Amino acid sequence: MNANMLAMNKMRFLGAVGAVVAIAAVVACGDNTTRSTGWEFSRNMYDPIGYNPDQPNANFKDGKTAQVPPPGTTPVGFERFPYTASTEDYERAGAELFNPLQRTEATLAQGEALYQVYCAVCHGPEGHGDGSITKDRRLESKSESRQLENFPPPPSYAKSDGINSSRGGLMAELTDGKIYHTITYGLNMMGSHASQLSPEERWKVVMYVRELQKK
Repeated sequence: MNANMLAMNKMRFLGAVGAVVAIAAVVACGDNTTRSTGWEFSRNMYDPIGYNPDQPNANFKDGKTAQVPPPGTTPVGFERFPYTASTEDYERAGAELFNPLQRTEATLAQGEALYQVYCAVCHGPEGHGDGSITKDRRLESKSESRQLENFPPPPSYAKSDGINSSRGGLMAELTDGKIYHTITYGLNMMGSHASQLSPEERWKVVMYVRELQKK
Protein backbone atom coordinates (compact mmCIF):
# COMPACT_ATOMS: atom_id res chain seq x y z
CA MET A 1 0.00 0.00 0.00
CA ASN A 2 2.87 2.36 0.82
CA ALA A 3 4.28 1.67 -2.63
CA ASN A 4 0.97 2.62 -4.25
CA MET A 5 0.81 5.83 -2.24
CA LEU A 6 4.33 6.74 -3.29
CA ALA A 7 3.50 6.10 -6.90
CA MET A 8 0.37 8.24 -6.69
CA ASN A 9 2.28 11.08 -4.99
CA LYS A 10 4.97 10.90 -7.66
CA MET A 11 2.36 11.12 -10.43
CA ARG A 12 0.70 14.09 -8.72
CA PHE A 13 4.04 15.82 -8.37
CA LEU A 14 4.93 15.29 -12.02
CA GLY A 15 1.48 16.48 -13.04
CA ALA A 16 1.88 19.65 -10.98
CA VAL A 17 5.28 20.33 -12.51
CA GLY A 18 3.87 19.84 -16.00
CA ALA A 19 1.02 22.25 -15.27
CA VAL A 20 3.43 24.90 -14.01
CA VAL A 21 5.62 24.57 -17.12
CA ALA A 22 2.58 24.84 -19.38
CA ILE A 23 1.29 27.94 -17.57
CA ALA A 24 4.76 29.54 -17.72
CA ALA A 25 4.96 28.86 -21.44
CA VAL A 26 1.60 30.51 -22.05
CA VAL A 27 2.50 33.52 -19.91
CA ALA A 28 5.84 33.89 -21.70
CA CYS A 29 4.09 34.22 -25.06
CA GLY A 30 2.95 37.76 -24.25
CA ASP A 31 0.51 39.79 -22.16
CA ASN A 32 -2.10 40.38 -24.91
CA THR A 33 -1.61 44.15 -24.62
CA THR A 34 1.79 44.71 -26.26
CA ARG A 35 3.82 43.34 -29.16
CA SER A 36 6.28 41.80 -26.72
CA THR A 37 7.41 38.27 -27.58
CA GLY A 38 7.73 37.44 -23.90
CA TRP A 39 10.62 35.48 -22.48
CA GLU A 40 13.23 34.21 -24.93
CA PHE A 41 15.71 31.41 -24.44
CA SER A 42 19.38 32.11 -25.23
CA ARG A 43 18.82 35.50 -26.82
CA ASN A 44 22.52 35.74 -27.71
CA MET A 45 21.96 32.94 -30.23
CA TYR A 46 19.73 35.34 -32.19
CA ASP A 47 21.83 38.47 -31.75
CA PRO A 48 25.46 37.64 -32.62
CA ILE A 49 28.16 39.48 -30.71
CA GLY A 50 30.13 40.15 -33.89
CA TYR A 51 29.17 42.78 -36.45
CA ASN A 52 27.68 41.85 -39.79
CA PRO A 53 29.65 43.23 -42.77
CA ASP A 54 26.86 45.65 -43.71
CA GLN A 55 26.25 46.97 -40.19
CA PRO A 56 27.34 50.43 -39.00
CA ASN A 57 30.36 50.25 -36.75
CA ALA A 58 31.47 53.09 -34.50
CA ASN A 59 34.87 51.42 -33.97
CA PHE A 60 36.08 52.72 -37.34
CA LYS A 61 36.41 56.30 -38.52
CA ASP A 62 34.20 55.78 -41.55
CA GLY A 63 31.54 54.01 -39.47
CA LYS A 64 31.62 50.86 -41.62
CA THR A 65 32.24 47.28 -40.54
CA ALA A 66 33.55 46.06 -43.90
CA GLN A 67 36.97 47.65 -44.27
CA VAL A 68 39.30 47.78 -47.27
CA PRO A 69 42.55 45.87 -46.55
CA PRO A 70 45.56 48.11 -45.87
CA PRO A 71 47.76 48.77 -48.90
CA GLY A 72 50.36 46.10 -49.54
CA THR A 73 48.68 43.36 -47.51
CA THR A 74 48.44 39.82 -48.86
CA PRO A 75 45.44 37.57 -48.14
CA VAL A 76 46.13 34.32 -46.27
CA GLY A 77 47.04 31.57 -48.72
CA PHE A 78 47.48 34.00 -51.64
CA GLU A 79 50.78 34.21 -53.49
CA ARG A 80 51.44 37.41 -55.37
CA PHE A 81 52.72 37.28 -58.94
CA PRO A 82 54.55 40.56 -59.62
CA TYR A 83 54.11 40.41 -63.38
CA THR A 84 51.32 41.71 -65.60
CA ALA A 85 49.90 39.98 -68.68
CA SER A 86 51.92 42.23 -71.01
CA THR A 87 54.50 40.92 -73.48
CA GLU A 88 57.16 42.93 -71.66
CA ASP A 89 56.44 41.20 -68.38
CA TYR A 90 56.26 37.85 -70.18
CA GLU A 91 59.84 38.41 -71.31
CA ARG A 92 60.85 39.65 -67.88
CA ALA A 93 59.32 36.57 -66.20
CA GLY A 94 61.21 34.42 -68.69
CA ALA A 95 64.49 35.98 -67.63
CA GLU A 96 63.89 36.21 -63.90
CA LEU A 97 61.81 33.21 -62.86
CA PHE A 98 63.14 29.70 -62.32
CA ASN A 99 61.33 26.64 -61.06
CA PRO A 100 61.68 26.63 -57.25
CA LEU A 101 60.76 22.95 -56.95
CA GLN A 102 63.39 20.26 -56.70
CA ARG A 103 63.23 17.80 -59.57
CA THR A 104 62.27 14.40 -58.20
CA GLU A 105 60.46 11.43 -59.71
CA ALA A 106 57.48 12.08 -57.45
CA THR A 107 57.23 15.77 -58.37
CA LEU A 108 57.63 15.02 -62.07
CA ALA A 109 54.92 12.37 -61.86
CA GLN A 110 52.60 14.86 -60.18
CA GLY A 111 53.34 17.38 -62.91
CA GLU A 112 52.53 14.78 -65.56
CA ALA A 113 49.22 13.93 -63.86
CA LEU A 114 48.24 17.60 -63.72
CA TYR A 115 49.27 18.10 -67.34
CA GLN A 116 47.15 15.17 -68.52
CA VAL A 117 44.11 16.60 -66.69
CA TYR A 118 44.39 20.30 -67.58
CA CYS A 119 46.61 20.54 -70.65
CA ALA A 120 46.57 17.37 -72.75
CA VAL A 121 43.07 18.00 -74.12
CA CYS A 122 44.60 20.77 -76.28
CA HIS A 123 48.38 20.24 -76.24
CA GLY A 124 48.18 16.46 -76.58
CA PRO A 125 49.52 13.76 -74.24
CA GLU A 126 53.07 14.20 -75.56
CA GLY A 127 52.89 17.96 -76.15
CA HIS A 128 52.66 17.78 -79.96
CA GLY A 129 49.57 19.99 -80.12
CA ASP A 130 47.34 17.07 -81.08
CA GLY A 131 44.89 17.04 -78.19
CA SER A 132 41.47 15.46 -78.56
CA ILE A 133 39.77 18.84 -78.91
CA THR A 134 41.73 19.51 -82.12
CA LYS A 135 40.49 16.36 -83.87
CA ASP A 136 37.24 15.42 -85.59
CA ARG A 137 34.55 14.65 -83.04
CA ARG A 138 30.88 13.90 -83.29
CA LEU A 139 28.08 14.31 -80.80
CA GLU A 140 25.90 11.22 -80.84
CA SER A 141 22.66 11.09 -78.85
CA LYS A 142 19.10 9.87 -79.22
CA SER A 143 17.95 13.29 -80.37
CA GLU A 144 20.81 14.38 -82.64
CA SER A 145 24.02 13.52 -84.41
CA ARG A 146 26.34 16.32 -85.46
CA GLN A 147 29.96 17.21 -86.08
CA LEU A 148 31.59 19.23 -83.32
CA GLU A 149 33.76 22.25 -84.01
CA ASN A 150 37.49 21.60 -84.05
CA PHE A 151 39.82 23.91 -82.19
CA PRO A 152 43.05 25.00 -83.91
CA PRO A 153 46.00 22.94 -82.63
CA PRO A 154 48.46 24.76 -80.38
CA PRO A 155 52.16 24.69 -81.38
CA SER A 156 54.14 21.62 -80.37
CA TYR A 157 56.56 21.73 -77.45
CA ALA A 158 58.74 19.00 -78.93
CA LYS A 159 62.23 19.95 -80.07
CA SER A 160 61.96 17.52 -82.97
CA ASP A 161 58.99 19.46 -84.40
CA GLY A 162 60.83 22.81 -84.40
CA ILE A 163 57.68 24.94 -84.00
CA ASN A 164 57.90 28.65 -83.14
CA SER A 165 55.92 30.33 -80.38
CA SER A 166 53.48 33.09 -81.39
CA ARG A 167 55.57 35.43 -79.23
CA GLY A 168 58.86 34.48 -80.87
CA GLY A 169 61.42 31.75 -80.34
CA LEU A 170 61.04 27.99 -80.48
CA MET A 171 58.45 26.34 -78.25
CA ALA A 172 61.15 23.88 -77.22
CA GLU A 173 63.23 26.77 -75.89
CA LEU A 174 60.59 28.38 -73.67
CA THR A 175 62.02 29.00 -70.20
CA ASP A 176 60.46 28.15 -66.85
CA GLY A 177 59.29 31.70 -66.35
CA LYS A 178 57.65 32.01 -69.78
CA ILE A 179 55.75 28.75 -69.36
CA TYR A 180 54.64 29.71 -65.86
CA HIS A 181 53.55 33.17 -67.06
CA THR A 182 51.49 31.63 -69.86
CA ILE A 183 49.80 29.15 -67.52
CA THR A 184 48.97 32.01 -65.16
CA TYR A 185 47.57 34.47 -67.72
CA GLY A 186 46.80 32.37 -70.78
CA LEU A 187 47.53 33.31 -74.38
CA ASN A 188 45.42 33.53 -77.54
CA MET A 189 42.71 30.83 -77.27
CA MET A 190 44.23 29.40 -74.08
CA GLY A 191 42.61 30.87 -71.00
CA SER A 192 44.24 31.48 -67.64
CA HIS A 193 44.66 28.40 -65.48
CA ALA A 194 45.41 30.35 -62.31
CA SER A 195 42.04 29.38 -60.81
CA GLN A 196 42.51 25.69 -61.59
CA LEU A 197 46.14 25.28 -60.57
CA SER A 198 47.84 26.61 -57.45
CA PRO A 199 51.28 28.23 -57.86
CA GLU A 200 52.98 25.01 -56.73
CA GLU A 201 50.91 22.93 -59.16
CA ARG A 202 51.80 25.31 -61.99
CA TRP A 203 55.49 24.80 -61.29
CA LYS A 204 54.96 21.03 -61.37
CA VAL A 205 53.34 21.36 -64.79
CA VAL A 206 56.26 23.55 -65.92
CA MET A 207 58.66 20.82 -64.84
CA TYR A 208 56.82 18.24 -66.94
CA VAL A 209 56.55 20.54 -69.98
CA ARG A 210 60.31 20.99 -69.88
CA GLU A 211 60.58 17.22 -70.26
CA LEU A 212 58.25 17.29 -73.26
CA GLN A 213 60.46 19.94 -74.88
CA LYS A 214 63.32 17.43 -75.07
CA LYS A 215 61.45 15.07 -77.40
